[in-house]
Amino acid sequence: VFSLNGQASFDLETGAVGTGYNNVRIPGDQGTLFSLKDDLISKTEIFFRIRVSYTIKSRHTLSLLYAPLRTISKGNVPNDIIFEGVSFPANTDMTGTYKFNSYRLTYRYEIVLKPKFEFGLGFTAKIRDAKIALASAGLESEKTNVGFVPIINFRMLWKPAEKFGILLEGDALAAPQGRAEDVLIAATYRVSDRFGIKAGYRLLEGGADNDEVYNFALFNYASVGLFIYL
Repeated sequence: VFSLNGQASFDLETGAVGTGYNNVRIPGDQGTLFSLKDDLISKTEIFFRIRVSYTIKSRHTLSLLYAPLRTISKGNVPNDIIFEGVSFPANTDMTGTYKFNSYRLTYRYEIVLKPKFEFGLGFTAKIRDAKIALASAGLESEKTNVGFVPIINFRMLWKPAEKFGILLEGDALAAPQGRAEDVLIAATYRVSDRFGIKAGYRLLEGGADNDEVYNFALFNYASVGLFIYL
């Protein structure tokens, strides 16, 4: 139960993340379309996230999230790949690096706050630190991007029992320039007044299509986490 004066909390999350798809063409109007999952084979990675939150009078929550993501793909393809001004010859071993680190500031208001059901909506200001790189023997090229993205935040918690809950939360927005979704569905258990745990599935999907970059990717997360209430 949140105090009237406010309560700080930490949300620590880890687990395994695998690539569902990751299609790339850079530049978006002239590069070669290839997959960092199927043409170059990606492996499952370990991930972590940390969110620090402060809730005032039960309904107003401010939070900061750090969510890094980095995957490596390796292999070779039977055709040349033109990527960010460099031509990578066919049938040569290549390594692809995909980085998508996310820094987010969120405000959310709990519209419904009942013993068995909670629902809130808010706004997230997201800074993305992204990089896609290709490398082979003697050749290397990369595309980096740091940018701001405004996203809608939501959270829904159903508590069929006092300590158990089903949590659906995330950030999502679609626009003509692209889309972004980061959504978790998880089972939660309140161990004590100070600690809670969760386990579930997270989906991260999105991308952009323009003259500079074409990239759409989906990542599947098997997630476990710990809540700490101060």
